[in-house]
Amino acid sequence: MDDAPIQPVDTFLQQVPYARFLGMRVEVAGDEMTAILPFAPHLIGNMVLPALHGGVIGAFMEMTALAQLSVIAPSAKVHKTIDITIEYLRPGKAMTMYARADVRKVGRQIANVHVEAWQEARDKPAAALRGHFLLSGT
Repeated sequence: MDDAPIQPVDTFLQQVPYARFLGMRVEVAGDEMTAILPFAPHLIGNMVLPALHGGVIGAFMEMTALAQLSVIAPSAKVHKTIDITIEYLRPGKAMTMYARADVRKVGRQIANVHVEAWQEARDKPAAALRGHFLLSGT
C-alpha cells in the first residue's frame, strides 16, 4: 500500500489534541478513508445504557471531515470549521464506531463535507454530519 495518502492524515491526527484524546485512527484503502473510534470507558456519556457521549460522536465526525480534508487539500495548518449540523439517529453503543466523509465540494476557500458514522452496519448510521470548512492556506 502506498503511504502517501496516509501521511497528511497522520500529521493531522498528531496536530489535534482532541483527536488523540478520542484515540481516533484511520485506515486508507485506495481512495477511501475510514475513521475508527475505538471504544474506551472515558467516552461514555450515559452509564445506564451505556452509550457514547453525544459530544464524542459529534467531535469524532468533525475530526473525520477534517482528516479527509487533510488528504484532499493538504495544508501545514489545520482547516477550520465554519459550521456543522449533526443528526443523531440512534444511540452510540459502548463499542467501536466507524465513519466516512464524503467531500461534496471543494472551492477556493470553503469545502462542503458530509459524514456518516455507524457501528454494527454501515447501512444503519448512528449519526450524520453536514458541515462547511474554511480551507487553510499552505
